Amino acid sequence: MILKEDVICFFDSCAPTWDEEMIKCDRKIGIILDNAGVKRNSKVLDVACGTGVLVPYYLKRDVRSVLGVDISPKMIDIAKEKFEKGKVSFICGDVEETDIDSDFDAIVVYNAFPHFQDGDRLIGNLSKHLKKGGKLTIAHGASRERIDAHHKGPASKVSNGLMEAKDLAAIFEKYLKVTTVISDDEMYQVVGEKN
Repeated sequence: MILKEDVICFFDSCAPTWDEEMIKCDRKIGIILDNAGVKRNSKVLDVACGTGVLVPYYLKRDVRSVLGVDISPKMIDIAKEKFEKGKVSFICGDVEETDIDSDFDAIVVYNAFPHFQDGDRLIGNLSKHLKKGGKLTIAHGASRERIDAHHKGPASKVSNGLMEAKDLAAIFEKYLKVTTVISDDEMYQVVGEKN
């Protein structure tokens, strides 16, 4: 069982070196955001945003606004230092318990899904915050096998295994119309659209 307090403590300890240790591939992130429907004038919710790793990618796409939510106070503190107010804002809290809008064009959970205790509950809750035609994505910039291997290390206490994409898609289908399912040697992504 993943305890919220352990997640906070773990990611607070990672925050100071998070940006230096982050491995990003612009091409993969581009594919993920294309599939997620992040485009000009989108209103984006970035779930478990960390230090705001994806924010520059959103801004390059000229989104209308970004709300980043993360449970780690230290991650949020760093994110707030990096980005001026305006199009981008951040909230420290549990996204399932935080009062947020319900009209997002895109909700992105990037490199974070295994750290949530109940994936079905998370997807159900997040789908309520999409406007009609909005998309929810859960994505990783690596294969399922690499993600699971990575989480066997120090993050094992705050991670579940990453379920097969087809199983995640089955959960999405309870709430959304599945538009994308990718699980290969490079990346992992499931996208659902609100009807």
